[in-house]
Amino acid sequence: IMDKNYSSPTGFIFLGITNDPELNVAFFVLLLVIYLVILITNIGMIILIWVDPQLHLPMYFFLSNMSFCDLCYSTAIGPKMLVDFFAEDKSISFIGCALQFYFFCSFGDSECLLLAVMAFDRYMAISNPLLYTVNMSSRVCCLLIAGVYMVGMIDALLHTILTFTLSFCRSNEINHFFCDIPPLLLISCSDTHVNELMIFIVFGFIEVVSISAVLISYCYIILSVLKIHSTEGRWKTFSTCTSHLTVVTIFQGTVLFMYFRPSSAYSLYQDKMTSLFYTLVIPMLNPLIYSLRNKDVKGALEKLKNKICS
Repeated sequence: IMDKNYSSPTGFIFLGITNDPELNVAFFVLLLVIYLVILITNIGMIILIWVDPQLHLPMYFFLSNMSFCDLCYSTAIGPKMLVDFFAEDKSISFIGCALQFYFFCSFGDSECLLLAVMAFDRYMAISNPLLYTVNMSSRVCCLLIAGVYMVGMIDALLHTILTFTLSFCRSNEINHFFCDIPPLLLISCSDTHVNELMIFIVFGFIEVVSISAVLISYCYIILSVLKIHSTEGRWKTFSTCTSHLTVVTIFQGTVLFMYFRPSSAYSLYQDKMTSLFYTLVIPMLNPLIYSLRNKDVKGALEKLKNKICS
């Protein structure tokens, strides 16, 4: 029978990003600014798409959902991390840790799949523009979004159950700034092979499906673009995909590096920096990339600004 000392703790303590007080101040200021930008830009994007009739298209419906995912998974991490920079008590309850991980994983997975849906949407818009609004009807869009969130929630629930039924006997200190699978597995005294296998099988399957869907969609997009006779027409058509391609490259590249690199290449400091990038920097960049590179969004912003000023 497992000894009482080998049961799971009632809570965990975060060791944070760094122990250096000066670096703590610098990190706090930088990350506070980033988190405020996340709130302003993502909420702003959702409101803008909601109030402007010209943005009531499938592409922007999916974009508003991406902003929602960015907002949710960064908020699952950001506020607690910012408070912990100067808090004496950096603890989080066992249930709080599980909930933090669940919401982060759920919306992170959803965004991964959403990027694949957005690639399919671009293919439908470019391959047959006349039937675009018919093929991508409100019902189809809602079903796709429902599927994205359902898969995200089921996968998150599976990983949460597998991770938080482990025993944590080595320590209740998590050498990280939030509850994520790799640092939690490091302090578990249970056999974690099943957990590691599930990351590669289930999350790996989601990654393979998402990346494959993006690649297949863009192969068909390129074939459709090549049928356009004028060079200007080709570039104008393909330029509608550049924002999406940029976001996919940044997001998927970071996720693949984080969860699918060999264990021999694992470094706690490197892990923290990579985690910072995909939990806070990417949610900040996404709306900026779309607003700076999309003339419809820029036009809607200009109209809204003129409306407010007049």
